[in-house]
Amino acid sequence: MDRATAIWEKVEGYIRPLGLESYPFKIQWYNDKVKDPFPLPYPGDTLAVVILSTPNMFEKAFKPFVAKKDCYVRDPIDECLLSHMQNIKASFPEEDIDCMQDFELHPNHRPKVLVQTAAHVAGAARYYQRMDVKEDPWGKDKNIYGVSVHPKYGGWFAIRAVLVFKNILVPELEYKEPPDCVPTDELRIDLLNKYNFHWKDWSFRDVIPVEDKYSEEQKVYFDTPPADRKALLGLEDKTT
Repeated sequence: MDRATAIWEKVEGYIRPLGLESYPFKIQWYNDKVKDPFPLPYPGDTLAVVILSTPNMFEKAFKPFVAKKDCYVRDPIDECLLSHMQNIKASFPEEDIDCMQDFELHPNHRPKVLVQTAAHVAGAARYYQRMDVKEDPWGKDKNIYGVSVHPKYGGWFAIRAVLVFKNILVPELEYKEPPDCVPTDELRIDLLNKYNFHWKDWSFRDVIPVEDKYSEEQKVYFDTPPADRKALLGLEDKTT
């Protein structure tokens, strides 16, 4: 077993019981897809791993984490995932690892990493954008945001973090195209319309048949404004 495979399998062994998934990719694949100022400052063959949360992360990782804590310095979901990413880093004491999470921003409020692009190039979830529609129905003055679709979970998932193993080069890693599970213009237009204009009703998440989706308890949690989520969990806000 090569070093990169051993690393990825160790990551998988930690996260799968938590309702998370991981997919490896090369930094160059990501950098080829993004424009300035978003390329990441690592050699192109550097190993990176994108981390996704599946619908059962709420039960398997989040609720047990909440049961052990009574105060938070940030959103509880973010803090839960941050804790697990720190545990992954600690399990590789011999490696130099950078971790960028979906909520992390530079001082100018620019995201540290475009997680939807990372998941796309890793073959985890296809990132559908306006440019993927042949007959654009929206007009040049309307902003249309893209959205990722997972082949098993549709939109019932989230992209949580990217781990960069700075000293591991994987020139032999083969690119895997993400599954095209929304293959027609009609379906893509429907997806992007639902995501951009009706995202609150959850309908974009069911653009394809799914194997699993968020529980009702989880829907209520994510429908609750972040400022009110601690109260929903019965937690006293002890932040400073």
